[in-house]
Amino acid sequence: MTAPVFLVESLAGVAPGATVVLDGPEGRHAVSVRRLQPGEDVVLTDGGGRGASGTVVSTEGKDRLTVEVSECPEEPQPVPRITVVQALPKGDRGELAVETMTETGVDAVVPWSAARCITQWKGERGAKSLAKWRATAREAGKQSRRLRFPEVAEPATTKQVAALLADADFAAVLHEEGAMPLATAELPTEGSIVLVVGPEGGVSPQELDLFAEAGARPYRLGRSVLRTSTAGTAATALLLGRTGRWS
Repeated sequence: MTAPVFLVESLAGVAPGATVVLDGPEGRHAVSVRRLQPGEDVVLTDGGGRGASGTVVSTEGKDRLTVEVSECPEEPQPVPRITVVQALPKGDRGELAVETMTETGVDAVVPWSAARCITQWKGERGAKSLAKWRATAREAGKQSRRLRFPEVAEPATTKQVAALLADADFAAVLHEEGAMPLATAELPTEGSIVLVVGPEGGVSPQELDLFAEAGARPYRLGRSVLRTSTAGTAATALLLGRTGRWS
């Protein structure tokens, strides 16, 4: 079993031999929930690619432990970078999508209010939903032992999504009627890949036209039609394998 991962605000200046105190909510989880004891291994991360592996040397109260650092691994920027533009699903299926994409290895998620989305993020409700997505990415990042957590961006309009697609080295819209399979698409070895996952009602013809003008062609995953909450995960896994990031 690999060592559990905990998030810290910063690891600046931390080197092997140093001691780091973990407290607050993460410390409480480590001490009171995981019940870690001196001698057990842990990994600390800032979520931005820096890590500190070490051993618990002491615990205090219910929410504080001290870790002696043995090494400082780093997770480099991934190449190519994979971003999924995720249309807003109904209910808690958005958090499910973020969780599984994070566990799989996505680098960024962009919430998108597509024309056919039943769910719309507005005002306080939208802010709470975005916070849930970001919290889900953090927790899934720790659970999957990542040092670099995916970015969950601010919600994007269709025009903003089109601009993102135009800047990508490879851009695709996942579509059940796509003429080309994503499994055989020519992919870049560097730069960025941006995938669009539409809502349950599908990407509208107007959106498809706008995205096509930005350079994003429709691609299909396979014969079965996946739900919006699972399509991004399946596509991310396919691309990680094809680009060599899972080699």
